[in-house]
Amino acid sequence: MSDVRLSDVCIAAVADLFRNDGEIMVSPMAPVPAVAARLAKKTFAPELVLTDGFNKIIANVAPYGVPDPDQVVEGWMPFRKVFDTLWWGKRHVIMGATQVDQYGNQNISCIGDFQKPKVQLLGSRGAPGNTISHTTSYWVPKHTKHVFVPKVDVVSGLGYDNAAKLPEVTRARHEIRAVVSNLGVFDFQTDDHRMRIRSIHPGVKLDDVIANTGFELIVPADLPETRTPTADEVALIRALDPKGIADKELGA
Repeated sequence: MSDVRLSDVCIAAVADLFRNDGEIMVSPMAPVPAVAARLAKKTFAPELVLTDGFNKIIANVAPYGVPDPDQVVEGWMPFRKVFDTLWWGKRHVIMGATQVDQYGNQNISCIGDFQKPKVQLLGSRGAPGNTISHTTSYWVPKHTKHVFVPKVDVVSGLGYDNAAKLPEVTRARHEIRAVVSNLGVFDFQTDDHRMRIRSIHPGVKLDDVIANTGFELIVPADLPETRTPTADEVALIRALDPKGIADKELGA
């Protein structure tokens, strides 16, 4: 399909991460994940619980980035209620990652020495609780060696090696499901929970992925291509993102 954009492929890939999640609250923290969550709810996962990003649970699926005069509110979700849901575990968050390493540790705190950083970022915020309490995935719009690093400068979100040091009851719900970037989809479904390539996006070469990753990836013998969204899905993405905000996130 000639009208399929890279952003469409990424949106469909992120949406697929919600398959079989059931009735859970989703927290997509960027344009591509936000459109992806809407796509999932409109197609194969109607039971997903979306919020308006402020304090309400919404029943309908509104386009991203535009006012919704027909918003249907079905619940109240102030910030403190988000924490109740977090500890309960019925949530899947898609966070960003300024750095992510081969075991899924994520850094959104600072670059360089924690005591005297070169660059101050958001701070760890909810990342520790997110990664311990429920399913977490990451979205990286620009896949480079500066992001995919051998070791993160600060552990904000816990990867598998650090989670393994915790008591079993503490890490019982720990799951880093996947990392989706502009080059491919990656997961940790290996014996030692090191990052592997699940698929590479159409038009991307394996050498490009390897060259832009700062550690050795596990490469399956039979490496698939990330699925191309269907014509119906592309049409729905256009309707859900009428301003093309997700496409702009990828620099298009």
